[in-house]
Amino acid sequence: MVHGIDHINIVVADLGRSVEFYTGVLGFTKTKEAYLEGDWIDRIVGLQGVRARAAYVVAPAGEPRIELLCYESPKGEVLAANARANTVGLRHIALRVDDMAGMIVRLKAAGVKIFSDPVRVPGGVVKHEAGEKTLVYFTDPDGVILELAEYR
Repeated sequence: MVHGIDHINIVVADLGRSVEFYTGVLGFTKTKEAYLEGDWIDRIVGLQGVRARAAYVVAPAGEPRIELLCYESPKGEVLAANARANTVGLRHIALRVDDMAGMIVRLKAAGVKIFSDPVRVPGGVVKHEAGEKTLVYFTDPDGVILELAEYR
């Protein structure tokens, strides 16, 4: 039986750029770095000749951590369909915030693509114990869709 989420992996094109975005713009803390190479990682991911650098970041409230993984070899490809919210598969990660307006200002100052102004979820759609929910989608430097969620 699963008892928790260990981490969420995001493959990135430029590890330094992504670490700066997740720490500098979003406020995560980098906790570890690793270099991945050898038969063990080849077997895990089902690829040959893997060489990759990883950085682990965690939000101020704690786990789960996000593993930012940059493959040096073999290089992956960018799929345009992954930038669409309705593409089948893991499509976004929602990040809880207390100050949506402040985060929007930070994102805009960093030149981040934001899908829309924040939108309040109608009360009859889903009732949350934490209160009324407001959401907005945006992308990280690699086009990974992220969501801000604020409860009031």
